[in-house]
Amino acid sequence: MHTLQISIYVLGLLIALALVFDFMNGFHDAANAIATVVSTGVLKPQTAVAMAACFNFIAIFVVGLGVAATVGRGTIDPAVVDQYVIFGALVGAIIWNLITWYYGIPSSSSHALIGGLVGAAVAKSGTGALAGGGLLKTVEWIVLSPLLGFVFGSIIMLIVSWIFVRSTPRRVDKWFRRLQLLSAASYSLGHGGNDAQKTIGIIWMLLIAAGQVSAADKMPPYWVIIACYTAISFGTLFGGWRIVKTMGQKITKLKPVGGFCAETGGAITLLLASSFGVPVSTTHTITGAIVGVGSAQKMSAVRWGVAGNIVWAWVFTIPASAFMAAIAWWVGHHIL
Repeated sequence: MHTLQISIYVLGLLIALALVFDFMNGFHDAANAIATVVSTGVLKPQTAVAMAACFNFIAIFVVGLGVAATVGRGTIDPAVVDQYVIFGALVGAIIWNLITWYYGIPSSSSHALIGGLVGAAVAKSGTGALAGGGLLKTVEWIVLSPLLGFVFGSIIMLIVSWIFVRSTPRRVDKWFRRLQLLSAASYSLGHGGNDAQKTIGIIWMLLIAAGQVSAADKMPPYWVIIACYTAISFGTLFGGWRIVKTMGQKITKLKPVGGFCAETGGAITLLLASSFGVPVSTTHTITGAIVGVGSAQKMSAVRWGVAGNIVWAWVFTIPASAFMAAIAWWVGHHIL
């Protein structure tokens, strides 16, 4: 692979931009980790985001780096990577995140980044720059992650309902107010473990292209890992409050037992995907789990119109962020 002629100033600027995206990822997706535990009244918002941020960072010691490798080497041809492609990808993803955050739409930061990479790479070198295997895996999990979230969420809800069938609502509420702390922590662990790695993959790709690290290295520099996990944790700490309401109350009305089942189903899906090295959407996953919990109670408990609007946001995320990234790639040629 060729080595880029890139100044330390531009390299530092792009790494900083990647960390801004990572912060935005945590900020945008904080709602995924805390919406259920806040909307059920188990934790106050400030306490919930602090706990989520903490477990985002703890994931560094629990989850491997398979997702970083997929993003860094399995999405686009490493030979086309330069400062303009990375700039375009990050700017396209950040703009889409800001738009969806402003309108309270729980879209996927992960797929915004994948779309950004695709758009910038195609703008530079055409469709031949795309790595089919990694992209196919990502596209497959666009469908699989909400489906698995739905299945796990609904199954856990049915099992819990069967176990506690003779218990009073008050006793069930008391138990699951405690258990939801555990499920929210597990989901935050899965969120940090999958999402922070996407930015690790971007910076790793950039450092390899700039000749700062060897392509033969099995893992990126440790400072990259620490920086990315720190950035996403701080993003979560500041929280995207506009999306919390959509995720926590508009799809279906949740009680602590439902919140526990949704978070547990989502956490299982995220940790499963991370073990396969697949960059999935935490947004898709928890939405599928929430819908699964609601429909396990009764189909009318789910506001299908709201869920449908969210699905449309998913459909548009990759092409929209790809389009913005292509424009940003062109702009990058004039300012970098």
